[in-house]
Amino acid sequence: MGPLADTVRSKSKQALLLWVDGVREACCLHRVIIYSLRSKQLAIRTGQCFLLNGFIFLGSIFVLKSVIIPALEWILPGHCPQINSPESCSFSSILEFYRFLRGGLVQLFNVFWFYPLYIFSLILSSIWYNDIAKHGFFALENYGARDTKLSDQKESQTLQSTVHREKSTDLEGFMISIAEQLYSVLLLTFFFVEVYVTGLIPYIGKALNFMLLSWMYAYYCFEYKWNLSGLSLDKRLDFFESNWAFFAGFGNPCVLAIFLFSSLVSYGVMAILFPLAQKPTKLLPCLEESGEVLDWEGYQYFSLPITCRCES
Repeated sequence: MGPLADTVRSKSKQALLLWVDGVREACCLHRVIIYSLRSKQLAIRTGQCFLLNGFIFLGSIFVLKSVIIPALEWILPGHCPQINSPESCSFSSILEFYRFLRGGLVQLFNVFWFYPLYIFSLILSSIWYNDIAKHGFFALENYGARDTKLSDQKESQTLQSTVHREKSTDLEGFMISIAEQLYSVLLLTFFFVEVYVTGLIPYIGKALNFMLLSWMYAYYCFEYKWNLSGLSLDKRLDFFESNWAFFAGFGNPCVLAIFLFSSLVSYGVMAILFPLAQKPTKLLPCLEESGEVLDWEGYQYFSLPITCRCES
């Protein structure tokens, strides 16, 4: 039991360090400002996401709940006045009609404004997220992890663009890329169904739902960078499974935020936080295989089947 207990304690400490570092990485929002100053297009796309999802979408929900619904309740009251009279509720049928009319007006507002705005925001945000990841990725490649340019960055960028061009002109590589994308969509679809089903389990369902949503959110964030880096799907999944504690910590802050609100408000909050979580970060596995324990910013906690290069 001694060696087993030591192994469990060591692995638990390793997982805790990974989780803490994932939370810390997700909360480094100052990089959004830094990289937005480096890339004008990145700043524009991030601002558009804030404008659409924060100001317009969440602002519309605030106006509906704080202005429109209270005004309708004042104009079309649904309760009898508090008067000590036996005939005070003689017009209850009219009040019932008022309640029905008020609910119908709110539903019309939802049908003709909120639901179209939700679909429009979903489609447009998906396009903008890809642009944000692309501009952030190239801002990192051009400037490096610090404010000064690195001398070998241009060579690295040219090499990557050459690889991408060769991959795009090769039919076999193109078909493999399409197959990987389809497999990724199916994988995330089944994972989403699993998230929904686990949420129905009594007692522990919410906790499992929270953890699975955190993993799914983190995978979505990093998949944009991995696509731009040309990383194959099997390496992505191996890296994700090997660093499950880091990605759990990375997804926890945003998922915790959306757990506190209703579904529409949760979507608006997630749509704002998602581009912030795509801030450039050099977290991707190298190609060579090794069993070494790596040192990332003073923490030695990786012991993976593949060597990982992690730089903030």
